[in-house]
This record gives sequence, structure tokens and C-alpha cells, in this order.
Amino acid sequence: MIRRKVLWEDMRMKYILILTLSLRKDMPFLRRNKSKLKIQAQPSHGVYTVFVELPNTKLELLHPYGDKSPIQAFLDKNKMGGMHHICVEVSNIDKAVAYVKTAGIRTLTKNTKIGAHGKPVIFLHPKDCGGVLVELEQE
Repeated sequence: MIRRKVLWEDMRMKYILILTLSLRKDMPFLRRNKSKLKIQAQPSHGVYTVFVELPNTKLELLHPYGDKSPIQAFLDKNKMGGMHHICVEVSNIDKAVAYVKTAGIRTLTKNTKIGAHGKPVIFLHPKDCGGVLVELEQE
């Protein structure tokens, strides 16, 4: 049996992911202390990314890479872009997945997969998480 308390004590906010229609337009708003924000193409994931380091977490901005980007449907429904999901880091993703499944929280895929940062991830169904898409990522 997995103790409910264990998972929540083990979770750390990793980043908040925001989808944007224009990285260049939104980047000046996010520049702090003359920091250089670099746009990174990730064709295998169908997105461009920009990471913004904050004192207590990160922001990740995404923009579609090509017409078949997996984020395009969200942008079609949300014409101004917006918050897409939050990512929470856990030290043992297998235990975390086992817990959420026993708690009745659905996952969007049956198993973890390797995410954009090269680590195992799984997404939790927003209907089971207060309307928020939550990504669990292995530490």
C-alpha cells in the first residue's frame, strides 16, 4: 500500500508551461536583468521552447513548430495562448504513477514516456486535477 502522504511530500514545482502565439513578442515581457532568452527548436516534439528561470520555479514558453504541432489544437481553441500545464517533479515516477492510479486519478497515457527534457514523464487527466493538466516528471 502506498501512503498518500508520501507522494505529496515528494513533489516539487518544476515549471509552468505557457503556450504563446509569438515567442518574440512575449519574450521582452519576460526579460529580467538583461538575461538572454534563447529560442530552442525541438522538431521531434513539434515545438519551439524558451525557458525562463525564476527564483522559485521556471516558466517554459512553447510555440508550434510546423502545422502538425501537438499544441496547435490548444492554440486554435485559445486564440491568445495561455497556461497549458504545470510540471511537478517527483523522485520516483513509478511510485507516483502507482499512487495516482490507486487514488482514481487517470493518466493520459498508460505508461510513462520520455519527455522534452529527456526524463520519464506522464500527464494526469485535468478532470481529475481540478481542471488543470498536470505533468509528473522524474527527478
